[in-house]
Amino acid sequence: MTAVATPPARTPDTVTDTSTAEVGVRRHARPGIPMTRLVGVELRKMFDTRSGFWLLASIGITALLATGAVILFAPDASLTYDSFAAAVGFPMTVILPMVAILSVTSEWSQRSGLTTFTLVPHRGRVFAAKGVAVVLVGVVSMAVAFGVGALGNVLGTTITGTPLVWDMSLTHVLQIVLGNVLGMSLGFALGLLVRSSPGAMVGYLVYAFVLPTLAGVLAAFQQWFADAQPWVDFNFAQGQLFNEIESAEQWAQLAVTTTGWVLLPLTLGLWLARRSEVK
Repeated sequence: MTAVATPPARTPDTVTDTSTAEVGVRRHARPGIPMTRLVGVELRKMFDTRSGFWLLASIGITALLATGAVILFAPDASLTYDSFAAAVGFPMTVILPMVAILSVTSEWSQRSGLTTFTLVPHRGRVFAAKGVAVVLVGVVSMAVAFGVGALGNVLGTTITGTPLVWDMSLTHVLQIVLGNVLGMSLGFALGLLVRSSPGAMVGYLVYAFVLPTLAGVLAAFQQWFADAQPWVDFNFAQGQLFNEIESAEQWAQLAVTTTGWVLLPLTLGLWLARRSEVK
């Protein structure tokens, strides 16, 4: 008789192990969602809601209103590019941080976070995309503001017959953009910490309108706080950017206050938001 060799039978365990390994390889090889797509989605989400749309629309509306107000009411000697840019930029310093807040808190307040974090389980990538989208909106908004200011400067001087004055340097323009980006970063950090649109908005309004008044009164009556204010008051240090920082000490004051008011809350907010329950 001739012995016939037969291949060894594959046991169920062997089949299961092989299938699991193949699935693991395929899963590992599957490309993830690119960051550019995440940023695009977050930019679109900032326009989708009525609150977000009207906040962004109000940037253009207030820019036009501020330009018209300068042309109508400002004296002829004040019709300079700096005056128009300041009038257009001031409302944006208030509106842009609100946009940053809503970009984060909408995931919890509008209950879209469950879908977002299911499609992209790595929350850090989602928050990074939100941060990039917020900075892009801030930079583009400031470009619009400077463009409207330039148009207002040309129209205002043409109507009144005054000389055309361009009295802002590129350094000053970049510092104003930096100041607004830092303001949006503060709003972004506040949104991560609170994760509720009403609560974060109230906290921001207290910071933007109540704290500066209290700090100004305290500095007027207490010399020790007047000396310490540039080192502990982020609103004060940030405001120096809009008047153009010229000394190393002012940059140091901005760095110290940014660390305490923006970087530390942002780090804590990211830690909390990545671990918070989404319903």
